[in-house]
Amino acid sequence: MTAAQRTALIACALVLQALPDTAAAQGPIELTPPAAKPAAPPKPRHAPANHAAPPHKAATPDTPPASAPPPPTPPSNTAEAVIPGRDPDLPFGAFQRGYYISAFVLATKRVEEKGDRKSMTLLGELYAQGLGVPRDDKKASEWYKLAADRGDRDAMFALAMFRFTGRNGPADRAEAARLLAAAAKLGHPVAAYNLGLLYLEGQQFPQDDARAAELFRAAATAGNSEAQYALATFYKDGRGVPKDDREAARLLAAAALVDNTDAMVEYAIALFNGTGTAKNETLAAAIFLKAARKGSPIAQNRIARILAAGRGVPADPVQAAKWHLIAKAGGAGDPFLDDFVHKQNSEVREAAQKAAKPWLDEIARSRS
Repeated sequence: MTAAQRTALIACALVLQALPDTAAAQGPIELTPPAAKPAAPPKPRHAPANHAAPPHKAATPDTPPASAPPPPTPPSNTAEAVIPGRDPDLPFGAFQRGYYISAFVLATKRVEEKGDRKSMTLLGELYAQGLGVPRDDKKASEWYKLAADRGDRDAMFALAMFRFTGRNGPADRAEAARLLAAAAKLGHPVAAYNLGLLYLEGQQFPQDDARAAELFRAAATAGNSEAQYALATFYKDGRGVPKDDREAARLLAAAALVDNTDAMVEYAIALFNGTGTAKNETLAAAIFLKAARKGSPIAQNRIARILAAGRGVPADPVQAAKWHLIAKAGGAGDPFLDDFVHKQNSEVREAAQKAAKPWLDEIARSRS
């Protein structure tokens, strides 16, 4: 799932204890969670859960992340992995390596010879994304339906996303919900997560926090970081589950470990405040910095406050001002840091402005 298509999370208050002010000379630091995000219907992914898109290069430290990942470059090695006890998945192997025409040819052959439902799903994906073939939502939907009718959970999920968004026909939330439920029953973690959102939303189904938590737990146990983050917010508020800050912190840590940016921010706040986990300002600062480099305005604001006060890291007014300028441009303003920057000498302010410029330019470009 790309960042632009990430499913909106859940509508619940996120409240952590404010950090006590032990640096009065620097002014108060309040590391509190960001505002809750509203619930929204699930959105389509680029690929089914077992069809991972090729990774793209991460941003280098203290440089703004690219607006879009570079196109995948097929590697020179075309050897396919062999899974003991079964035929090598040649179509999927070609897809993963970026050889989309080969994936299309191999998947077509496998459908013709074996009626393979996974290959049907892969053909649907190729048509849905226009990879190796012209994009064709009608053909994509037909292939997904053939595979879904034969019990493929990835095809059920992909077809549900088509029905939600009205690709290849009118939107049909009832049919989309049915397909999500079928895929979730077969153990599809993203389907379980999105179905949980529907129970939270309370439109397609009666609102049921406990059922939403149950579905989030199923997806979280399967390693879905969005579900881990969502379930963590439930444990923090005691919504659908008993309130449990320790379990919330555990789930946030798991999601943060796989670079879920929202979870990184929340986990860093929990670490800084010692909420549900041992207090560790140094580790919190490191996680904030990582999330800041990934482009999170909230993390940029929090690391700016930390650098201004020297909590967990040595005080650094240039870096504090730099991250404040970037966070502010991204929508996370802060009157306290405005005043902090205003009190710095011209040399510090000019150095901060110079360091922030690549980020500010990238933000401006993204809005033009």
